[in-house]
Amino acid sequence: MEKIQGNFGFGMMRLPQDGAVSGYAEISRMVDAFMAAGLNYFDTAHGYLGGKSEIAVRECLVKRYPRESYVLTNKLSEEFFAREEDIRPYFAEQLAACGVTYFDFYLLHAQNKKNYGKYKRCRAYETAFAFKEEGKVRHVGLSFHDSAEMLDDILTEYPQIEIVQLQINYLDFDDLGVQGRLCYEVCRKHGKPVIVMEPVKGGMLAALPEAAENVLKDLHGGSAASYAIRYAASLENVCMVLSGMSSMAQMEDNLSYMRSFVPLTHTERAAIERVKDILCGLHRIPCTACRYCTSGCPQKIDIPVLFSDMNTKMQYSDWNSSYYYGIHTEKRGKASDCIACGKCENVCPQHLSIRALLRDVAKQFEE
Repeated sequence: MEKIQGNFGFGMMRLPQDGAVSGYAEISRMVDAFMAAGLNYFDTAHGYLGGKSEIAVRECLVKRYPRESYVLTNKLSEEFFAREEDIRPYFAEQLAACGVTYFDFYLLHAQNKKNYGKYKRCRAYETAFAFKEEGKVRHVGLSFHDSAEMLDDILTEYPQIEIVQLQINYLDFDDLGVQGRLCYEVCRKHGKPVIVMEPVKGGMLAALPEAAENVLKDLHGGSAASYAIRYAASLENVCMVLSGMSSMAQMEDNLSYMRSFVPLTHTERAAIERVKDILCGLHRIPCTACRYCTSGCPQKIDIPVLFSDMNTKMQYSDWNSSYYYGIHTEKRGKASDCIACGKCENVCPQHLSIRALLRDVAKQFEE
């Protein structure tokens, strides 16, 4: 892991888009700014942006910088293999898409109790370890969305795992569904460093309601996002915090405080606790807009967008969210179109009761 510079990574899941990934000029500018700041960790996956994230990595990073100058992470995602025999061809596709001959980190993606049996049955862990022996992967890890007990079981069974990627942010660190703190403590128990994903909770902690925003403004410091990212980076066992940046403005803001990281002060921690109290009183839907739920939806419902409309309605009680709900459902499914198949809930990292929430959305906007 000696190649990593800094503790801040570029998550390439939310790149600039305009229907598809935009012309690569803006992404290349973001990559250049990131590298110029002395940072070099990039994270992608085959399914991000419908397969376009890996291509953007190739065009904007790999073709423009020497391979030894950056650290690249990719993932083995369950939707792309059905048998052990599928994994090697899939891995070869990933290498080709990114234009590299090896990945610095290769993560068994989104591990949980429901899919762990498939990974074991297909010998996915053993295959990843073989990639390491063959020099095609430098380090093997996993990303995880489940209980601390399940994580403990995996790390006990596969002590060769070197690193764990967890969802950690100040809003749900102690949430009993996400179990961020408990999973973090399991990693410490097993001596595994942690990579943090969703430190800003899909942007939710960057766009705070006025009362919460004012608490942070009174600190006379950085942006709302800065406190969320620094919160995660201040944890002792965290070696890397990812940010899924989708604009140059976001990149510049993040770099302003992460190129020379300073841990949170006691005063800043106290302010964050006050912000948590305010947010928990709003009853917002804690969707991070990862979009895992949308690809398998038979009704083509843009679930994260409709949840965002609902949160806006709950926060501001104005007509705008109703107007945009009509726009968002003009060519996609409405909340009431849900047939309750449950496919979305099977892949939701937040363990949301999506079917019930869609009924609430339909009641709010359609009745």
